[in-house]
Amino acid sequence: MKNTEIRELSNKELGARIKAERLQLTKTMFNHAVTPLENTNTIKDSKKLIARLLTEQKSRQLAAQNAQ
Repeated sequence: MKNTEIRELSNKELGARIKAERLQLTKTMFNHAVTPLENTNTIKDSKKLIARLLTEQKSRQLAAQNAQ
């Protein structure tokens, strides 16, 4: 998911996507602990996506606070 796609999400969609990505990361890490993954870059990519989503969420919160 690109940053432009992340910016287009609504606040509710953004929160839901963060929750879903965290759940997916947990499942992937658990599966990797049980049986090694073929492509371990998926863990790194998931972490980076979650960080981008959280960054967008935080910037929206700060923008809302500054608007008040």
